Amino acid sequence: MTKAPATEIVFVVEEDPEGGFVASAVGHSVVTQADDLQALHAAVRESVSCHFDAEQRPKVIRLHYVRDEVIAA
Repeated sequence: MTKAPATEIVFVVEEDPEGGFVASAVGHSVVTQADDLQALHAAVRESVSCHFDAEQRPKVIRLHYVRDEVIAA
């Protein structure tokens, strides 16, 4: 039995301490990074394209941005 294609893939996007961004797919072994958000969008699309066959490729890529902020108590 073949698995139905996912309609969406979710990436958690975090700022890289050394600069830029790192995006990791939830539930898949897809990780990519880029220096800015425009480059990240292209890198995520390319990674998804490389990871999935055309018939199994998700139709939507969702980016969930996570930002840590530390403030004085």
